[in-house]
Amino acid sequence: MDTSTLISGYDTSKLTVGVLGGHSALDVCHGAKQFGFNTVCVAREGREKTFSQYYKSRGELGCIDEVIVKPGFDGVLDEDVQSKLKEMNTIFVHNRYFWVYFDDFSKVENDFQIPIFGSRTLLKIEERDQPYNQYHLLQDAGIRTPKIFASADDIDRLCLVKAAEAERGYERAFFLVNSKEEWESKGSALEAEGKVAANWREATIEEFVVGAPVNFNYFYSPLTGELELMGTDTRRQTNLDGFLRMTADQQVQAQKEVPLKMIETGHIACTVKESILEKAFEMGEKFVTQCNTLPKDLDPSGKGMIGPFALQGAVVAEDGREDIVIFDVSFRIPGSPGVRATPYSGYLHGEAMSVGERIGLEIKNAVDQGRLEEIVT
Repeated sequence: MDTSTLISGYDTSKLTVGVLGGHSALDVCHGAKQFGFNTVCVAREGREKTFSQYYKSRGELGCIDEVIVKPGFDGVLDEDVQSKLKEMNTIFVHNRYFWVYFDDFSKVENDFQIPIFGSRTLLKIEERDQPYNQYHLLQDAGIRTPKIFASADDIDRLCLVKAAEAERGYERAFFLVNSKEEWESKGSALEAEGKVAANWREATIEEFVVGAPVNFNYFYSPLTGELELMGTDTRRQTNLDGFLRMTADQQVQAQKEVPLKMIETGHIACTVKESILEKAFEMGEKFVTQCNTLPKDLDPSGKGMIGPFALQGAVVAEDGREDIVIFDVSFRIPGSPGVRATPYSGYLHGEAMSVGERIGLEIKNAVDQGRLEEIVT
């Protein structure tokens, strides 16, 4: 898709930043407003009041200037919506909703005629069922990940089976096993109970790594060629966190009645020791370098990493030293505005900055420098 065609006719003095109504919409829109941009949110009917009422712009309050309501998020592809977005000179910031709520992601890649801040094609590499996915990229980048087992026959240690929920395929229903026999028996039982999707036998089998979970949230600027660590956070999961607040005997009793689940419900800002930062930056640099050398079939734009991404994993202690093991990748803005509560962006910019604000700053700098085409696809 020719980026110059997408922004042709845009009045860059009156840009609007657009989002889908959820995940990171408020963070992006708040950041955009700090740098003088208008905002528009495409919301799903029944979930629009957060944007159309509670955070609607009114005087000095709010950050959502305009709301477009559609029955589903895929309504952003409708001709009337795209026409309106073009009239508003919209730069769209995508998030994971573009994958979760769209039956055919190729329509986002090919039919969404609105410039997207970041890469519109790398998002699908997050998904483990892609021919070239995040595991391949992390391995090619030389970033440590848990050992992946090609077959249940190879299981020789405690492993995590990354199965999907039966009802919501995009949510987790992971389970632990230490042998092929346990893999088969536990997976079959969970399927019969309606807890894991029927395709659980195709799920990734991954070495179970014990460590302190940390998400490393980065920002890569094509304008400066520099990598920034925006912040670090960790997850809150339902109902796992409830179990963790119980004593051991309570956990045993509760699990007889309440099945353990790990549905992500929020994040907590956390910090890491300064001695770990060198490893974190080295890891981020390797990731950006690999993304910037991907072939055209994976990245037709040839622009590689643009803006925010996250490497999510754990800090482990081995033989008296610490290392970082990465479990998961986000090729877009993470759904964690709490990273602003960590000090790392402030060490660089003077004041703590949210990821949404950093996106706003990058768009502003691109406009000021006449380089908008470099940061959109």
